[in-house]
Formats: sequence, structure tokens, C-alpha cells
Amino acid sequence: MEQGVEVAILDNDKQILHQMGYAQELSRRMRTFQNFAVSFSIICIVSGGLNSFGQGIGSVGGAAIGLGWPLSCLFSLFFAIAMGQIGSAYPTAGGLYHWGSILGGRFVGWVTAWFNLVGLLTVLAAINVGTYLYLVGSIAPYFGIDTAALTPATPTPYSIAVQVAVVGIITASQGLFNHLGIRLTSKLTDLSGYLIFASAIALTVTLLLCASHIDLSRLWTFTNYSGDAGGGVWPKTSNMGYLFLLGFLLPAYTVTGFDASAHTAEETIDAARAIPRGMIHSVVWSGLFGWIMLSAVILAAPDMKTAASQGFGAFFWIMNVVPPAWKLVLFVAIAIAQYLCGLATVTSASRMVFAFSRDGGLPGSKFLRRVSAKYRTPVHAIWMVSILSVAFTIYAPVYTTIAAVCVIFLYISYLLPIIAGLIAYRRSWTVMGPFDVGKMYPVFAILAIIGAAVLLYIGVQPPNQQALTVTLGVIGLTVIVWFGIERRRFQGPPVGDMIKRRQMEIKAAEAAVGEV
Repeated sequence: MEQGVEVAILDNDKQILHQMGYAQELSRRMRTFQNFAVSFSIICIVSGGLNSFGQGIGSVGGAAIGLGWPLSCLFSLFFAIAMGQIGSAYPTAGGLYHWGSILGGRFVGWVTAWFNLVGLLTVLAAINVGTYLYLVGSIAPYFGIDTAALTPATPTPYSIAVQVAVVGIITASQGLFNHLGIRLTSKLTDLSGYLIFASAIALTVTLLLCASHIDLSRLWTFTNYSGDAGGGVWPKTSNMGYLFLLGFLLPAYTVTGFDASAHTAEETIDAARAIPRGMIHSVVWSGLFGWIMLSAVILAAPDMKTAASQGFGAFFWIMNVVPPAWKLVLFVAIAIAQYLCGLATVTSASRMVFAFSRDGGLPGSKFLRRVSAKYRTPVHAIWMVSILSVAFTIYAPVYTTIAAVCVIFLYISYLLPIIAGLIAYRRSWTVMGPFDVGKMYPVFAILAIIGAAVLLYIGVQPPNQQALTVTLGVIGLTVIVWFGIERRRFQGPPVGDMIKRRQMEIKAAEAAVGEV
């Protein structure tokens, strides 16, 4: 991109932000690929796809991958398209919060923000707990570590303490990288994007070459692996349709977090175009490469019955077909990609906290919205996100429950602005951004609503019933806090005269900086 053109685009980005009543506080350095990479890194098919593999094979076997994965990813694509249209019209940090507020009012925006924040905190917890469990199952055996004590069927005080300590170290380092600036973070997420592609391709080719035989029919064969047959991942049931739906949690948990492209809008050049591209492309490529990779895992299994009986250890058992030295290389590459997945999630979640705090939506907002003058990053938001995500792993140490909770809250936060947009479309919402699917927007919105209903239902089924307790608790607390405090206090994003007042303040501040 020529320098003159880029300067013009940057100026236009800043003017759009000014029109919405905000100053350009964050450093706008991310390009289109980097905006895509941050969402692609959070999705990270070699993280959720492998760590939650047992939820797929432990339901209906190969059909959960061959048929269930692409079907669930299709619903994720509907979400990305519907959200992309809104994000193109309103390219700000903490995008979903602004979308809900602008299209549905203060209450919708506030609720969207809280659900999205809880979803991002829990997805960060799930990613880093998954990374810990992956390290225990893949690399720890090479060092002679007793993994049985670290991952017992029922968590013990010892296993929980070790897990929290390691997850805390992982999360703290991710927070530090984010603290040091978006330029460093962008370079790492770029690396993550390439590494995910490379490791997924290498894993796929390796497994297909090492497979004793290839039986493609596995990918559409339904087998009931509930109960002990599937390592106890899902309770015993004879209802195959229900079991097939439960397997959707694997792709639903994996292909999520693509709202990161919106959360980093104020750090992205030409954000109105980059946001929809980042979300849609991250879902498409993750869905396609994830499907091919996990299909290879299924095809490489020496015996499906034995593989399924391993439960969440199924992937590691299947990997025994790979020579030990090369297997270690793959394990290390995948572990690095999983770590960078968590790093990108800290970026996304902290920008959500920054945007919500900027409008006074959180306790201690003045503290949380502060941006480092040196690094141009929301440092207090970064560390709050890091600390709370680790704290959640103490309450819910079981990986599957954490994953189910993050799916529920993230998709609720995706759903609320989509519903608000559906109601406001061509009524109060008449000005679209450069990305516009036209009359198809209501169709995509309705399909996304149907998909969300399915995901919310399966997300609270046993053994993840604790997810229902967490969901109902957060909903109850949200209602109490809104009607008890926030309905009178919270003003929401700037509108009307508030935008004009903020624009004057921004111009005065910029003029003062220019004089200095």
C-alpha cells in the first residue's frame, strides 16, 4: 500500500471514530491479514479441535467429524456474516457492545457487553486449561512425569493446584506480551496464523501417511459411543439424534472467538472493510482446515472402538501411529500455536474491557480504561482479564464445563446484537458499511438465531449441567445489577449531543498536542 493512500485511509478511520464520539487512543497498526490472524489464532483448530476431540468421537464416532463439524461450522459462518455487516457499519473496539447499544438501546448493549466479557474470560480460561492438559498428555510423558496424578478422573486438591499454577504462569506471560504493545502482539499473532496452517497440514499429511488403512466410510458412520464406550465423555443414551447434537460442542467451542476482529477495530487500518473479512475468512479457513485435519485423525485410528474408549485421550492414543521423534516435533509446534491462541484471546478480551470501561460500564471504569502512554495499550484491562480468567479455573476446574460455559456466553453475546440488527434493519438502521449482503441479512440473522438455540441447548446438557448453574447465576445477577444500579447510572455509548460534545473535546485535545 502506497504511503499516501495509507495516510488517507488512516485519516478516514480516525474521522469515523470521531463521528462516533471517540478519540484515537490506541495505536492503529494492524493490517487486514493481522486482523484476520487475531481471530484465526483465537479459533485455533489445533487447540480446541484437538483438546475437545473426545467430545466428537465420544458421541457418534466419525460422523461427528465428517458430518457434524461442517454443519456446525456453517452456523458459525452465518454468525460471522451477520456480525460482519454490523461491524462494517460500526467499526469500534468492543464492537458487539456498541452494536447492541446503537441498534437495541442501552440495556441490550450493556447485557451484550457483560455476556461477551464473561464469554471471553471463560474462553481464555478454557484455552489455557486446554493447553495445560495438552502439555500433560503430549509432552510430559517424554520427561517421565506421572500424568495420572495431574489428570485424575475426579479433580483432587493437588491436581487443581498444579493446574492453576501452570495456567497462571501461561496467562501472566500472555498478559506481559500484550502489555508491551500491539506491534509485538501483531507479530506473534501473524506467527500464530502461519503456524496453525503449517502444523494442521503437517499433522494431516503425517496421519494419512502413517495410517494402516484408509476407510472413508468412517466419516459418515454413526456409532453410539456414549457412556463407557466413549470413555465417559457423554452419559449413556440410546438417542442417536441427541448424541449427534452433543458432538456439535466440539466445532462450536473451536470455531468461536472470531469477534476478535471487531474488538481490535481501533487498531486496524481500514477497519470497516477488514472486520468482516477477518471474521468471515477466519471461520471459513478454520472450518475447512479443521475438517480435513480432524478427518485425518479419524482415518488414522487403528481401531475406532478402542480410540473412542480413550475419551479425551483419544487423540494422543491415535498419535501412537506416528514415529516418536516426529510426533514430538508436531506436539511442540501445536503447543506453541495453542499458547499463541491464548495470547490473542487476551488481546481481544482486554479491548472489550477497554471499550466498555470507556463508557463507564464496569466497576472501576476510570482505572480500567487507562491506556499506557508508552505502549499505547490498555494495560489495566489486560491484567484484569488475565487475573479473572485464572480465577475462574479455580471455580470450574473441569475443562468440558469451562468450554461449555464460554460457548454459551459468547454465542448469547453474538446473538443479542444480531437480533437487535434484525429488528432495526432498514428501520432505524439504514446506513450500511462497505460490507453489505443486502436483503440476505435477515436470512443470515434468522439462521444464526436457529443455530444459537441449538448450541445453548446442548451446552447445558450433562455432564456440563454446572454450565446451566453458571448461566442462570449470571443472568440473575445481570437483572439485579441493571435494575438496581445501572439503569439509572449507565449512559451507554455517546449519542446525539454527547457525540458533539466529545468531538469538541477531541479536537481541543488534538490541537493542544499539536501546539506542544
